Amino acid sequence: MAHQRSWVAHDADSDFPIQNIPFGVYQLKGQEPRCCTAIGDQVVDLKELANAGHFEARTQAAFQEKTLNAFMGLKKADWTAARKVIQGLLDSGCVTLSQNAALKAKVFHNLSDVQMLLPCQIGDYTDFYSSREHATNLGKMFRPGGAPLLPNWLHLPVGYHGRSSSIVPSGTPIRRPCGQTRPDDTKPPVFTKCKLLDMEVEVAAYVGTGTELGDAISINDAKDHVFGLSLFNDWSARDMQKWEYVPLGPFLAKNFASTVSPWIITMDALEPFIVAGPPQGVNGDPEPLPYLQQNYSGAVDLKLSAKLRPAGTQELVTLTETNFKYMYWSVFQQLTHHTVNGVNVKPGDMYASGTISGPNEGSYGSMIEITWRGTKPVDCGKGGERKFFQDGDSVMMSGYCEGEGYRIGFGPCEGTILPAHEL
Repeated sequence: MAHQRSWVAHDADSDFPIQNIPFGVYQLKGQEPRCCTAIGDQVVDLKELANAGHFEARTQAAFQEKTLNAFMGLKKADWTAARKVIQGLLDSGCVTLSQNAALKAKVFHNLSDVQMLLPCQIGDYTDFYSSREHATNLGKMFRPGGAPLLPNWLHLPVGYHGRSSSIVPSGTPIRRPCGQTRPDDTKPPVFTKCKLLDMEVEVAAYVGTGTELGDAISINDAKDHVFGLSLFNDWSARDMQKWEYVPLGPFLAKNFASTVSPWIITMDALEPFIVAGPPQGVNGDPEPLPYLQQNYSGAVDLKLSAKLRPAGTQELVTLTETNFKYMYWSVFQQLTHHTVNGVNVKPGDMYASGTISGPNEGSYGSMIEITWRGTKPVDCGKGGERKFFQDGDSVMMSGYCEGEGYRIGFGPCEGTILPAHEL
């Protein structure tokens, strides 16, 4: 597989070589959305391939839909089989598609000519808080002199229920939110526009096969339920968050917008890059309870970066370079904990990792850490300096896994900040 090549030409550093085969949903102007994959800079229409009889019946039916939910709701074996069929058709040694001019004309479109949509209907969304480094950094900021981690953090994946309606695909502008803040602790709160607008570099996991109410997903079965991963920017209003988060956690500070990359990268594509995560239950840390003990590797060696294009400039300023492998709790432990109480999950449900921060300042995943609560501004050259984001700023996340002679890329995760509505 590492040396497999496609007859579709593409750059060596393309996000979408034949080893990837991501899944998404595209739309041509004036037409209905369709399920697709990508190879190089080409979108591959899966409905047309299905109509040509290249998949098993249940997969053919799923690719008739306008979202990926039906396909995600099949079994892991079906996802794997469909991916292998697509790889076979795109392989340099196969002429079934490459020599069929009529079908090629229906199947292939330039990525630049299509609009990428959300890949599925996201029913429910949960945000976790699973980076030890991030949680420790924020603990030091907000609880100076106290223990950086709260007592429960090393025992369970901390999370909260977010809002799926405001998750938008890459390229969607983000409106600066308004809400209550309390800039002066000696005075009452005020209603105003957010002044401390932040990003959070995250990775989102999508649920594939769902469950019934009352059932739980065991740690040994979790792999069969995770369809794949996408990049995720959980925009955050830090001044609003500070005032509202006690006692029930973030609310308006988080639910106004989250940006997700339009492609879902399957766990099959990521399998060569699965590595051991941070050790648990060592150096005096508590061992996870039995239901969370994972006897297989579950982290992903996924290189992540976030860049800023300051308003009014074309400069790109690197804000962070980090890695998904730093996460203390894996996507499998997160899903297991999420469902241990019997809550049902459905195909297309999303849960995000929480901010991904590494062990040094260059790998912090949010502006509140990068600038250490605004005390260390980022030099943006002609764009001035930034403690937090200004109107007109564009934030661009990217991510890839480095293979031997190829990379598994995730596509764009970008958003530009619009001014708040007039109060």
